[in-house]
Amino acid sequence: MLFPYKDDNPAILTPFVTYGIIGINIFVFLFQLSVELNDPVSGKSLIYIFGLVPADFSIFSVFTSMFMHGGFAHIVGNMWFLWIFGDNIESLLGHVRYFFFYLTCGIGAAIAQILIDPSSTIPMVGASGAIAGVLGAYMILYPKAKVHVFVFFIFITTIQVPAQIVLGVWFLMQLSNGLGSIGLDLSGGVAWFAHIGGFIMGISTQKLFRTIRIE
Repeated sequence: MLFPYKDDNPAILTPFVTYGIIGINIFVFLFQLSVELNDPVSGKSLIYIFGLVPADFSIFSVFTSMFMHGGFAHIVGNMWFLWIFGDNIESLLGHVRYFFFYLTCGIGAAIAQILIDPSSTIPMVGASGAIAGVLGAYMILYPKAKVHVFVFFIFITTIQVPAQIVLGVWFLMQLSNGLGSIGLDLSGGVAWFAHIGGFIMGISTQKLFRTIRIE
């Protein structure tokens, strides 16, 4: 297993939008946590109100679900990947285009998950679909950038690997798990097709967003 912890690809711009997205996600998670600690029933209700439930679709929840998380490991993993890879995409696109690119990838992730299981009543939460789009764009735009990763295989070590390998392997894992989950009666867990949809959306729209002019 490869787990990235930094890249050798310095950003040109200060990634204010990436910092802001991370800050909002942390704030929302702390709010969720405080509500759940005071009243577990209300905490669960928040997930159903602001999470994306395919069987009860609303545009509002497509956006609110991107800023909610199901647990500590969930938010830490997502924000970690965004911290590593988001700054370079923001530097390339610029702050405004990057913000809309991020939301577009989140929308693509939501659509993919809804299409694969439109009758699901399980709420989907998390920034991972939008972040997957950032990863897809990074793989295309910086394929040879060196990414430092932890390797977990009997022992733990660190190596440098080209981004196209790290992120390509990550995508293949999502695809394998997603295809393996089709037809299974899952009561929760990972929204694999949101990751797949977000990644593909990032790859397919990064060129468009690079050509959009914002005066």
